[in-house]
Amino acid sequence: MLNTLQELIDKVESVETIDPEERFTSDGVDWQDYKGLLTKLENNSHYRISYLDGVLEILSPSSRHEKYKTRFSSLIEFYLFQKRITHTPTGSTTLRKRFKQAGAEPDESYSIGTEKAIPDLAIEVVVTSGSINKLEVYRRLGVVEVWFWKNNRLELYHLREDTPGEFKETCGYEQITVSELLPELNISLLEECVLIPDQIKALDTFEKGIWL
Repeated sequence: MLNTLQELIDKVESVETIDPEERFTSDGVDWQDYKGLLTKLENNSHYRISYLDGVLEILSPSSRHEKYKTRFSSLIEFYLFQKRITHTPTGSTTLRKRFKQAGAEPDESYSIGTEKAIPDLAIEVVVTSGSINKLEVYRRLGVVEVWFWKNNRLELYHLREDTPGEFKETCGYEQITVSELLPELNISLLEECVLIPDQIKALDTFEKGIWL
């Protein structure tokens, strides 16, 4: 299996398109091989690696993907600072639980309030779809809220541990329109500002909007 994983890495590194967004998947990968791959790539922050029940996926993000990821980071951290909300940004830290056979590296993540081993919020920028159900991964990891940026819109999900049976199709998460972690955050304003090409204008527009 290690040879297969090395082949995956070689394929990812051989991508030479102008703006690559490539996903490479392998199944039948055991936990030790998954950990070995994380170790091999620990000094390369470019890739995002996901794991669920023996299926491993490596994402080589495009510049468009990274642009949105960075914009979310700047806007959300600006909001948390302006509103004086205690938080710990944890970026793309690898989250994993062996006994749950799940692991992920979100594009951005945050603990709200006190710092936690597993962040409260994970943000995923989706440019191309993958084969791993990320909501199932995050449910097993215990991430309370997950945001997906898809087709220039945000999809928000909040984990319902008390009534998981009501939300089987979304792995125990309820799709919501207002964040329960950040209930005063105007999601429509955030979406608008993520799409503004000029960073200074985006922050200026966002700052005016959050104080209205």
